[in-house]
Amino acid sequence: MRKKLEQAKGRLALTNGRVILPQKVVTGKAVIVEGDKILGIGDAGSLDDSTEKIDVGGRYIAPGLIDIHIHGAFGHTFNEPTVEAFASITEGNIAHGVTSLLMTIAAAPIPDLVKCLEFGRQWMDESHKGSHMLGVHLEGPYFSMAQKGAQDPKNIRTPDDGTPDVLLEHHNVIKIMSYAPELPGALELTARLAKLDIVPAAGHSSAKDEDVLAAIKVGLRHVIHLWSGQSRAVREGPWRKPGLLEASLVFDELTAEMIADNKHLPPTLMKLAYKCKGADRLCVISDATSGAGMPEGTHFHMGEMEYEVHDGVGMLLDHTRFAGSTTLVNQMVPILTDVAGIPLVEVIRMATLTPARVISLDDRKGSLEAGKDADIAIFEDDFTARRTMIGGQWMYAA
Repeated sequence: MRKKLEQAKGRLALTNGRVILPQKVVTGKAVIVEGDKILGIGDAGSLDDSTEKIDVGGRYIAPGLIDIHIHGAFGHTFNEPTVEAFASITEGNIAHGVTSLLMTIAAAPIPDLVKCLEFGRQWMDESHKGSHMLGVHLEGPYFSMAQKGAQDPKNIRTPDDGTPDVLLEHHNVIKIMSYAPELPGALELTARLAKLDIVPAAGHSSAKDEDVLAAIKVGLRHVIHLWSGQSRAVREGPWRKPGLLEASLVFDELTAEMIADNKHLPPTLMKLAYKCKGADRLCVISDATSGAGMPEGTHFHMGEMEYEVHDGVGMLLDHTRFAGSTTLVNQMVPILTDVAGIPLVEVIRMATLTPARVISLDDRKGSLEAGKDADIAIFEDDFTARRTMIGGQWMYAA
């Protein structure tokens, strides 16, 4: 387990803020923290002198954001098992109000993936200044070549080749594993992941809906980045065969992710995803790569693949495909409220409580409720982070 940071003594209350609860925004209330936990939400006027009061100046008080699909940022990726890379990504994210994340590893040679998993375990067992790493999201390498997206084709494999045995030796650090459920050996992998309490997730797939249904029966329950790397309905003779996209939108057994950077998906598709899945089944994820936080025109890498920050998004150098976003989760909040027209409390739920529920950590994280970890972010009106707290300790102040 991760070593705890030294906790502040006594009790503190965040006052004079707009408190974002799962169902509403309230004013005149205080978020009360004791040690590393949220004690509760109380009336600001009833606090006694033994409680340290912190006036947040009318800003938003929100649960810390949770990003369950982020490859990197600020010039580095989690495919680089180094202190410099992990520190840059996690410390940069804490400055954006992201208190928890899953280090997301892209397809790579199996020995390289093992090194990343081992380093991730070591990182989680230590104390660090940035966002908490809750585990690993292993995105690949078992993908459909036709839906590989920006993943390096040299590293694409099928799950019947014996290599899952090597990767799953590190099952205690993996929270989500994404793969194409139609591939040989995929159903066996799905059942195995479910038994290990790893979230089986469909992605980069050419599946038809019957492939998805078969996988659901043995444990599939999540789908990564809607519309990206997903098969769509095709015609076989006179018959229409739904693909992974349609299955993702329709099947209530599946939670799903949306990259809400206003680049991967135009407003109509963001609205459609929300309309079909709702805030309790739809997660906001950054899918950020090392180009996040970098200026326009920056070239960046993931493994041997080279990409470019172009028009506010990661792209292949020929600009024919996206290569992850360059937008972090807090920057997606105004897009979802102002462009997609989704109510703020539901957007915040999609960026906190829903992703926590996907990885079965909603009993500890994802909302400002008594007994949960005191992971809290103070945001300006544009959702720039002002201050960020993890476990009752201030980890960032603008």
